[in-house]
Amino acid sequence: MPTPSPNLTWHPSADASAALRHACLGQRGVTAWLTGLSGSGKSTISVEVERRLLEAGVAAARLDGDNLRHGLNTDCGFDAAGRAEAVRRAGEAAALLSGAGLVTLVGMISPYRADRDRVRARHAACGVAFLEVFVDAPLAVAESRDPKGLYARARAGEIRGFTGIDDPYEVPAAPEVRLPTGERGAEDCAQLLVDAIVSAARRE
Repeated sequence: MPTPSPNLTWHPSADASAALRHACLGQRGVTAWLTGLSGSGKSTISVEVERRLLEAGVAAARLDGDNLRHGLNTDCGFDAAGRAEAVRRAGEAAALLSGAGLVTLVGMISPYRADRDRVRARHAACGVAFLEVFVDAPLAVAESRDPKGLYARARAGEIRGFTGIDDPYEVPAAPEVRLPTGERGAEDCAQLLVDAIVSAARRE
């Protein structure tokens, strides 16, 4: 992470404690970070979870990895450094949103454990609840889905450094939530995550 300039000063909000923000919204901010292979179901599940939360009156926002590359992360590459920066930016955005009291759903492959651990540490430093959510579909299952045709292109050598093919995916060591999308349907997995988020939002 780049070191901020010594000429910069952090300006805290006056008396805007986390408890006051939670009271305004009637909820506690939580970041649910969905990580897994391409095709594992991250986007499908996060869309469904967002819908269910909003229908239940829970203020929620969704940060999708592909969507962020159309704007915030448009200049980030797909090498290790580019992925690390994309994850860092998404993590900062999530911490801001969740710190303001929203439930923030982040769906990114985020293949490297160290990058995800840095996001977790950043949330801890900000006092924001963080759930690492492993969207667990074996490579064979994810590749059989191949909704964007990316695995086929990677196998053909058209895409280099593709996670799961010629670049590693580091499985979370101790995720708060595991969604077995290779075994259970998206709706069941979405409800598992909704329940985990609601539980985390109630804890202080």
